Amino acid sequence: MFFNLGKKKLLWITIIAVLMAVLLPAFYIFYRWRRKLRESRFAERRKVEISQDILLLDTNMSIATRETGNSKESCLPFFSLASITAATDNFSGENKLGEGGFGPVYKGKLNNGEEVAVKRLSSQSGQGLEENLVRLFGCCIEHGEKILIYEYMPNKSLDCFLFDPTKTGLLGWEMRVRILEGVAQGLLYLHHYSRLRVIHRDLKASNILLDSNMNPKISDFGIARLFGGDELQSNTKRIVGTYGYMSPEYALRGLFSIKSDVFSFGVLVLETLSSKKNAHFYNTDSLTLLGHAWNLWNDGRAWELMDSILQNDASYPMLNRYINVALLCVQENAADRPTMLEVISMLTNENVILPSPLQPAFSHVRIAENSSLPANCEVEACTVNCLTLSAMDAR
Repeated sequence: MFFNLGKKKLLWITIIAVLMAVLLPAFYIFYRWRRKLRESRFAERRKVEISQDILLLDTNMSIATRETGNSKESCLPFFSLASITAATDNFSGENKLGEGGFGPVYKGKLNNGEEVAVKRLSSQSGQGLEENLVRLFGCCIEHGEKILIYEYMPNKSLDCFLFDPTKTGLLGWEMRVRILEGVAQGLLYLHHYSRLRVIHRDLKASNILLDSNMNPKISDFGIARLFGGDELQSNTKRIVGTYGYMSPEYALRGLFSIKSDVFSFGVLVLETLSSKKNAHFYNTDSLTLLGHAWNLWNDGRAWELMDSILQNDASYPMLNRYINVALLCVQENAADRPTMLEVISMLTNENVILPSPLQPAFSHVRIAENSSLPANCEVEACTVNCLTLSAMDAR
């Protein structure tokens, strides 16, 4: 009898041990599964919440600021990659606005219906302001992506109007004057009123964006340089920019300053008045647009530079003033060029007596007989690698 009781006890112990060996791992697995399921659901909810951060962005607010002692410091908002992907419909090709040297730009839509421009920087890009400058709403640095969220400009860029025969007529004289004065004000802010002096280094018609009211905004600060304190000039061995807009001291020696932007502005003025590209303007004498404007100025026929579509619209005294100022801006020596503060004064104050300009830089461009541009080099985006192949007469 005691023997039977011992056998039964041993059997129950065995059964319990087996059940524990089976059930405990099962309970543990079930517990981990439930916990993982809860965490996954929470992550999904959090992902949805995060994906709304840019969609809920208030574009009426400038870059956020935070209090630091007695002063305010700019604080650039960071957005998740999920939110930007949602706003651009996963970077849909239908939302692609264009592509520059630093990467493609997409249109994104917020919940309130407002649109923003999303710049997806290329992996090689090193690109990191107030009125007349495109507003930067925020950025994203996630999973190897570098993305900037900008104010959206529905009318694209100035070059889309200036150099398109079907659209140039939409730019009347007064509108062109307003655009140029707006760009001048933007450069003045960068050069004199920004916390750090900013040299844009790539001012051109395609980097002047136009909002819904055709107000100009300077964009694309991909190769801009910041100057601190009393720093006025610097140099670089890596010359980047756009052929036709670069000052001679920068294109040939790598020196740049605020006067480099002034040179580019002078080129922009002549292009805006004539609806012709400096880099593509050649006649039988191999003149650039600068050289053509200079010859017309010396012959007293400056008005011939003007786009013929403006003949019944333009003010000839103001046209002469604008050409005079533009030629002052593109003089070969940087010291001879005015500052943007002086440029604005000369453009807007008819009582200011304008000095006579000297012959502009790059009046003639001669391509050396033993040189040729690389097949993959576009004139409008030509870097130092292309410039070194050309012999340019800066006369």
